[in-house]
Amino acid sequence: MQRILSAQLPTHVGATVRLAGWVHRRRLLKSVAFLIVRDAAGLAQVVVAAPDVRAQVEALTEETVVEVVGTVVANPAAPAGVEVVEPTVRPLGPPAVPPPFDLYRPALTASLPTQLDHAPTALRHPTRSAALRISAAAVSGFRATLDARRFVEVHTPKVVGSSTESGANVFALDWFGRPAYLAQSPQFYKQLMVGVFERVYEVGPVFRAEPHDTVRHLAQYTSLDVELGFVADHRDVMAVLRDTLAGMLAVVADRAGAALDTLGVTVPPVPAEIPAVHFTDALKLAGAPADEPDLAPAHERALGEWAHAEHGSDFLFVTGYPMAKRPFYTHPDPARPAYSNGFDLLFRGVELVTGGQRLHRHADYLAALAARGEPVEPYAGYVDAFRHGMPPHGGFAIGLERFVARLTGAANVREVTAFPRDLHRLTP
Repeated sequence: MQRILSAQLPTHVGATVRLAGWVHRRRLLKSVAFLIVRDAAGLAQVVVAAPDVRAQVEALTEETVVEVVGTVVANPAAPAGVEVVEPTVRPLGPPAVPPPFDLYRPALTASLPTQLDHAPTALRHPTRSAALRISAAAVSGFRATLDARRFVEVHTPKVVGSSTESGANVFALDWFGRPAYLAQSPQFYKQLMVGVFERVYEVGPVFRAEPHDTVRHLAQYTSLDVELGFVADHRDVMAVLRDTLAGMLAVVADRAGAALDTLGVTVPPVPAEIPAVHFTDALKLAGAPADEPDLAPAHERALGEWAHAEHGSDFLFVTGYPMAKRPFYTHPDPARPAYSNGFDLLFRGVELVTGGQRLHRHADYLAALAARGEPVEPYAGYVDAFRHGMPPHGGFAIGLERFVARLTGAANVREVTAFPRDLHRLTP
C-alpha cells in the first residue's frame, strides 16, 4: 500500500490508507486514545480504541517515527474534517527521546537560544518550519521571475584570494599554505559575468566577519544577487528589483499559503511604482542632520512609517546616497557627483536591498581607486576586465533571511534561519 500524506486524507474517505510520520501528541482518554501524527503536509488524527493498539500508543514517546494503517472516516471535529480509525500502529525506529520543549503547543515556549541549541527538533514546530517554507517559496519566485526575463543563473567562488570587495571584515582561512578568505559577496564576479550573459543572478551564501550582535545581522546569510547590463542608470535596476519582489511575493502567496496562515501573515502588495526619495530629502523626512553621511536604523524606521502613511506602501526606495559611503565601483550621479546612482530599498522601515549603477569604463575604475588612495594591484583581475568592453550595468542584492523576517514580523532574523551563524554561534 502506497503511503499518503496527511493533507490527502480528505480525498480517501472510506478507504484504507497508510500514513507515516512523527508522534506529535497523544491524548489518552478513558474510553479512547487519540494519536496525532505529523508529516511534511500537516497533522492527522488517529482514533485508537482496541486495547492492544492503545497499549502500543501508551508506550510511544513524542517524536517517535511510526507507520499507521487504518480507515479514513469523516469527522467535522477532526483536523481537515477527517480521521483514521481502526488503526494498526508500527514504530519505524526506537522510541525517541522527547525534546526539551513541547512541539504540540501552538507556540514554542522555549527561549530563542534554547530553540537554536536544539534546532534539529525545534525546526519541526509548525511556526519554525513555516518560515522556512516561506523562504523556499521566495527563492523559487526569485528564480522564476528572473528566468522569465532572460537572466542566467551563475555560481561564483565562495573562497577568494584577497579581501577587497567591501571593506568589511573577512574570515581568513588556509588554502594549501596560502592565505584565502570567505567571500563577502559575489559582486565582482557577477559584474564580470554581465560581460558574458548580460543578465545574471545568483543564490548563495556570503560571509561577513563584522562583530554585529543584533537581531538583524548574521555572519553568514543567503544573498539573492542580480546584475544586468545595458542600463540607462540605476532606475532601470530599480524597475527590475520591483518586478522581482512582486514575483517573489506572488509565489510565496501561491506556494506557501498554509505557512502564511500558520504565522498569521498577509503578503503585502508591491506598488506598480515603489515610492522613492533622494537621500537629502530622506534626511529631512527622518529628522536627521543635513550632514549625516548615512541613515541610522531610527531614520529607516521613520521613513518606513512615512512611506506607509503617505503612500500606503511597505516599500520605499532611498536613492542618491553620498559617494563617500558607497563602494568605489559605484557610478556617481552625473548631475550631482558627490551623490551616487545607488539606492537602498527599505521594507517596513528596515534596509532590505542595496543596489545601484556601477562604473563600466576602465579609466573610471583607475580614477576611482586613485581618488580613494587605493592601489590597483589587489583589484587587477577585476579591473582588467573593463579594458575589454563592458556595458553600462547595475544590480542589487537581497538578504533572504532579512526579507523573510520582515515579511513574517519576526523580531529576530534567527527565528527564520535554520542554523544561524553569528558572533557567538557555530553549532549545531
